Amino acid sequence: MTTQPELDVVTGAFSYSGAAISAELLGHGHRVRTLTGHPDRAPVGTAIETRALDFANQAELTRSLEGAHTLYNTYWVRFAHGQVTHDLAVRNSRVLFSAAAEAGVRRIVHVSITHASLSSTDSYFRGKAEVEQALAVSGVPHAIARPAVLFGGNGVLVNNIAWLLRRLPVFAIGGRGDYRLRPIHVTDLARLCLELGERSDTVTLDAVGPQSLEFREIVTTIKAAVGSRAIIVPVPGVLIPPMAAALNLALRDTLLTGDEYRSMAAGRADSDAPATGTTAFTDWVGAHGAELGRRYANELDLHFRADRTTVTGGRSPGR
Repeated sequence: MTTQPELDVVTGAFSYSGAAISAELLGHGHRVRTLTGHPDRAPVGTAIETRALDFANQAELTRSLEGAHTLYNTYWVRFAHGQVTHDLAVRNSRVLFSAAAEAGVRRIVHVSITHASLSSTDSYFRGKAEVEQALAVSGVPHAIARPAVLFGGNGVLVNNIAWLLRRLPVFAIGGRGDYRLRPIHVTDLARLCLELGERSDTVTLDAVGPQSLEFREIVTTIKAAVGSRAIIVPVPGVLIPPMAAALNLALRDTLLTGDEYRSMAAGRADSDAPATGTTAFTDWVGAHGAELGRRYANELDLHFRADRTTVTGGRSPGR
């Protein structure tokens, strides 16, 4: 008798971190089912079974989760847009965890964020903590991976910094740009998530790479890799949000929000935890400079304009 491979469910398997997790699972011989807000975007011939991520229908979500060993959850919204808010994402996450418990899912691996806190004044970090709290009371054994910034693959953040550096004569950074980030390669995150899926304990850990880099160093690394001649200019931090807002209007996108800048400048994208990834950001950027920033990646086009009926939200920048 042939034993069927283990079934796991991934939210957003055709997006960014979800795609990396799905690829690792398939590479390890698992069956993969995805819950997605864009089921029409499933690639032709994909080995991934596709179901709708419909938070308004918990009964159907439960049926879609039945038979799964592990739910790998990457669902979140990066910024408020129309009806889509962080509060909505928290409510939707509670529905998803309740459906997983009812379906008998044996483990949940959840992707959160470094420095998630219920006391945070930033609705992103506070909402992420509220989701972690909802997971804790779900009754399902779980693990939480907390990345800060992701790179690699088709990540938006590094690509769009490169795009700006290729086209603008001046690139502004807030203050001295000495606030640090601890990026992790998206494949390293995926491998960590699989390791957490194989464990049985309840654990929360930061998902971070081997380098803690100042933002200025990140920009100069990308600049060198793409051969940019842009001048990096420090400006008062208070000017970054309005300057970003102007770029957002010009690009018809949300390149950066004021809250994102303030959180980054406050050190929330850094961590002193042991490295869980091995890929060095500077090495990866140096090896991929030729292709970075050739085209701009518009998140509003990808997650909202393509399907105005969906309210499942978009990925976090570089997450």
